[in-house]
Amino acid sequence: MAMGTGLAGLGPGTDPFGAGLGQLNGFGSGNEFKFLEPDGSGSVRSTTSDYDALLALKMSVDPSSNFLQWGVANSTDICTWQGVKQCLNGRITKLVVEGFNLSGQLDSESLNQLDQLRVLSFKQNSLSGQIPPLSGLVNLKSLFLNDNRFSGGIFPVGLSLLHRLKVIDLSGNELSGQIPGSLVDLPRLYLLYLQDNRFSGAVPPFNQNSLRFINVSNNALSGQIPLTPPLLGSNRSSFVGNIGLCGEQIQKPCTLSGPSPSPSYPTILPSKKNVGSRKTNKKLIIIIVSSVGGFFVVCILALVLVMCLRRTSKRSEVRSKAVVGRGVDEAAATPPSGGDNGGGGDNNNNNKRGSISWDEGNGNLTFLGSSDQLMSYGLEDLLKASAETLGRGTIGSTYKAVMESGYIVTVKRLKEARYPKMEEFRRHIEILGRLRHPNLVPLRAYFQAKEERLVVYDYFPNGSLFSLVHGSRSSGGSSKPLHWTSCLKIAEDLAAGLLYIHQNPGLTHGNLKSTNVLLGSDFESCLTDYGLTLFRNPDSPPEESSSASSLFYRAPECRDPRKPITQQADVYSYGVLLLELLTGKTPFQDLVQEYGSDIPKWVKSIREEETHESGDDPNSSGNEGSEEKMSAILNIAMGCVCVAPENRLAMKDVLRMMREARGEVQLSSNSSDHSPGRWSDTVQSLSREDHSSI
Repeated sequence: MAMGTGLAGLGPGTDPFGAGLGQLNGFGSGNEFKFLEPDGSGSVRSTTSDYDALLALKMSVDPSSNFLQWGVANSTDICTWQGVKQCLNGRITKLVVEGFNLSGQLDSESLNQLDQLRVLSFKQNSLSGQIPPLSGLVNLKSLFLNDNRFSGGIFPVGLSLLHRLKVIDLSGNELSGQIPGSLVDLPRLYLLYLQDNRFSGAVPPFNQNSLRFINVSNNALSGQIPLTPPLLGSNRSSFVGNIGLCGEQIQKPCTLSGPSPSPSYPTILPSKKNVGSRKTNKKLIIIIVSSVGGFFVVCILALVLVMCLRRTSKRSEVRSKAVVGRGVDEAAATPPSGGDNGGGGDNNNNNKRGSISWDEGNGNLTFLGSSDQLMSYGLEDLLKASAETLGRGTIGSTYKAVMESGYIVTVKRLKEARYPKMEEFRRHIEILGRLRHPNLVPLRAYFQAKEERLVVYDYFPNGSLFSLVHGSRSSGGSSKPLHWTSCLKIAEDLAAGLLYIHQNPGLTHGNLKSTNVLLGSDFESCLTDYGLTLFRNPDSPPEESSSASSLFYRAPECRDPRKPITQQADVYSYGVLLLELLTGKTPFQDLVQEYGSDIPKWVKSIREEETHESGDDPNSSGNEGSEEKMSAILNIAMGCVCVAPENRLAMKDVLRMMREARGEVQLSSNSSDHSPGRWSDTVQSLSREDHSSI
C-alpha cells in the first residue's frame, strides 16, 4: 500500500489550549513549566525546552553535524530549522527528519521534552537500539519510525498511553517480543504498520472502529487471527510471512494439531520430589474418575435426548404457511418512495400493519451462524409478531416484524416458494448465513415449508442509504449530493462488503442499489439482500412494477433476467451507486449510454449547481482540494461502469484505491480532532424519524 509519502505530509491539528504569550505548558514527566517569549525577530520561541531539546537530540543522532544543521547558523528561530515542518506559538508540532542517514540512538529525555508534537517522523534512517519511552509526547498523533535498525524485545514504553495516536508505523526494523495487547486501548488508532520485524506471539484482538489499516506481515507471529471487524476486513497480505498464523483471513484453518497461540500463563508442573509418590495411586485414581465420569456422561446424554424429542414434538405442532395479512398484502408495488427502510429491498413504505400467521404445511425456523441471538426468539414468537411493510422488490416483500417481547427483525418473504428446489435453496441460504462482515447485514435464520420461504435479518432502524441521499417522503426530504468525504466513507464501506462477498467463489450480490444499503448503529454502510437473485425463477415474467432506476443499476449484459449475474456486473452497479452519491440523482436512465465519456463533466456541473444554490463558498474551509478528491472518486466510478465487463476494475483494486484516497484525506486534514469532512453533519441533517433508535 502506497501510503508512505502521504503519511509524512500529515498536518498537525490545532492546539486546543489556545494561543498567546505567557501560555502555561506542562511537559515531560517532571511537571516542569515554561513561558513563551518573543525573540528579537518578533517570532515566538520557548525560553528553554524545544531549542535545547533539539540540540540534545541532534547530539544523539548526528553528533558531527554531518546531516543536521540545527544551531549551526546561530538562529534561535527553531521553526525555520531543518525538518521542523510546523510550529504553533513557538512550539514544534511537526518534526519530519526522513532519509538523512542518521545513526545512533534516540535520546529519550530530549525527545520527550517536545511535548507539543503532533507528528514525529525519523523514518528511512539508520537509527538503532531500543525505541525510547515516548510517554511525554501526550499530543502525538502520528509516529513514523519505519525503515531503521531499531531492535529489542520491549515495545516502546508508554505508547499505549498516548490516546491521541492515530498512526503508528514501526515497519522495517528488527523489533522482537510480543505485540502488546494494550494497543487495543488506543481509541483513535487508524493505521498500525508492524510488518518486516521479528515480533512473536499472538495477534491482539484489535477492535477499534477507527482502525482501517493494519499490517503485521513477515514476522514470527502464531495462533489464530482474531475474528474482530478490523482484522476480518484486512487483506491476506497483511498477515503473510507468519508461518504460525492461521484463520479465516488467510484461508488457513486452525486445527488441533496446527499452530496455536503462545500461552498466556505458565504451566505449573509437579516437582520431581512428588512424582514418585503419586505413581502408586495413579491407576486407582484413573479408574475411579473414569467410572464416575462415565456415569455422568450417560445421564447428560439421556437428558439431552429427552429435550430434543420434546422440542421436535413441540415444533411439529406448529403449522405453517406464512401469510402476511390484515391489510399488509394490499400494499401497491410502486417505485421507491425514499422512505425509511430498515430491511432493504425496493422502498414502498406505506406503513401497512398486520400480523404474520401460519396455517398449513409443516416447516421449521432454522437459525444460521453462531450468535448469542440464536435463542432469543423462536417460531412461536414470529407467529405472534405484528408486521409492517417495508418494501417490495423483484425477489419478494420485506416486513418489519415486532414480537411481543419488543424484539424486532426484518423478514423477507420470497416470491418463489418452489424455485430453486428445496435442497439447493437450503444449501445456498446456509452459505449466505455463514457470511459475517462489518459491512454486511447478517442473515440470521430462514423458514422453509412446502409453499413458503422466508429469510430473517437483523433490523436496522437507521434506515437506508436511499433515505440518506434522497430524503424520505415523510420528512419532505429532497435529493442532494453528499459531501465528498461522506462519499468516500460510504464507498469504502460498500467496497469492503462487496469484496468480502466476491472472495467466496461464485457469490455475487446481484441486486446492489441504494435501497439495499442500510445504515448501522454507527452509521456504517451495510449491504443487504445479497445473493438472493438465485431465488428468482428466470422463466418468470418480468416485473412490470420494477422501477427504471432498479433496471439501470444493472450492467447492460445482465438486464435480461435470464442472464446470470456476475461479479463484474456487481462492479458496474457499484459504479452507478458512486455516481448517485456524487450527484444525488437516481439512475432513471442509462447514464453510460446517455453521457458516455462526459459523465465527469455532468457530475461536476451538478455539484457546482448544488454549491451555487446552497450558497456554499467552494474555497471555504473543508473544501480545499475537494475537486481533486472528487476526481479520485469519479475515476474509480468510471473504471467500474465500463460497458465491456472485462475492462471493469476488480473489487480488490476498488477497495485499495478508496482506502488510499480516504487515508490521504484523513491524514492531511488540518483538524485531526474531528472527522474529516462532513460525515457527522450529513447524519445529523437527517430527520429524527430517519435515524433514531426504536
